[in-house]
Amino acid sequence: MRETTVGIGAGAQTMTGELGTSDMVLNIGPQHPSTHGVLRLKLVLDGERIVAAEPVIGYMHRGAEKLFEARDYRQIIMLANRHDWLSAFSNELGVVLAVERMLGMEVPERAVWLRTLLAELNRVLNHLMFLGSYPLELGGITPIFHAFTAREDLQHVLEEASGGRMHYMFNRVGGLKEDLPAGWLGRVRTAVATVRAQLPVFEDLVLGNEIFRGRTAGVGVLSREHAHAYGVSGPIARASGVDFDLRRDEPYLAYGELQDVLRVSVRTEGDCLARFECLLEQTVNALELADACLDRLAELPAGPINLRLPKVLKAPEGETYAWTENPLGVNGYYLVSRGDKTPWRLKLRSASFNNIQALTELLPGTLVADMVAILGSMFFVVGDIDK
Repeated sequence: MRETTVGIGAGAQTMTGELGTSDMVLNIGPQHPSTHGVLRLKLVLDGERIVAAEPVIGYMHRGAEKLFEARDYRQIIMLANRHDWLSAFSNELGVVLAVERMLGMEVPERAVWLRTLLAELNRVLNHLMFLGSYPLELGGITPIFHAFTAREDLQHVLEEASGGRMHYMFNRVGGLKEDLPAGWLGRVRTAVATVRAQLPVFEDLVLGNEIFRGRTAGVGVLSREHAHAYGVSGPIARASGVDFDLRRDEPYLAYGELQDVLRVSVRTEGDCLARFECLLEQTVNALELADACLDRLAELPAGPINLRLPKVLKAPEGETYAWTENPLGVNGYYLVSRGDKTPWRLKLRSASFNNIQALTELLPGTLVADMVAILGSMFFVVGDIDK
């Protein structure tokens, strides 16, 4: 007799009396109240095990790349710094570096070193959010309070300099918006020391926790080959053995002079635990780089922080590509100009867009309970995916 399924799931029976089963499609999201943003995961389940996974994106799409074409080179900075709201300064930076390259512009030395300092402080702010939120997603509430306390120490000095807490709008084509308040560098040094003193909490409280290690070690292993295939970058790729960091391999800003301080954290395990460890080590090194920038700035003579620009700024006809090592990975900026005051085309290559695609390889074969651990360890911001 031919078997036919008359129901779905454990309660289903065939006409032969045997239990019949069918794969179930489960949607995770798109309602997501946390900092990652609005993402939908379409999972196909066989019981508690994931058979297939598809990230469904686009729920936050702002059309920023099209809006770039209708705004001049000063206005596009406002659009560019918002896609990864945890890395606003770094987002601005990539755009102005591309425009400055088109113009053949050399910015003042003080601006170069200050940009490097602010980029590393922004990196620490970004990483602290994930160092606190990832344990929270696994059931540990305490680390996020430590993370936000440390973030506030840095937010105070960044807000004092730029006037903003998330979207700093401090970069300008040709340098920075304005000079720094008196005594600001000293307050930054104090803030950096304060944050550094709080980092052992994550080493002891999180990495030293056997429950955390049990939920992350050997879970969600991303191979080096798959990291390359999907264009994964940043701490996620380095946790899988991809030894690549633009700050070291293609230095920009002042990173060429910081090679003795810069350390690239690499793991080979490729699991959730390795990704967290890389993130923590990168945070420690970012604070060391910030101290090195402060030492260099203390030696520099007083001077301009930006260049005087014409009232109407036009980039010459042509194209260029600039890329930066943002906190979440490699961000690229492909700028095409027709000689107008607005870009003809500005294409963003955002880190999270590539990184999140690897979930199609990571999730199949794992349990639903491990899905949350894997998803959180990808350290993404959905605005950085949807742009």
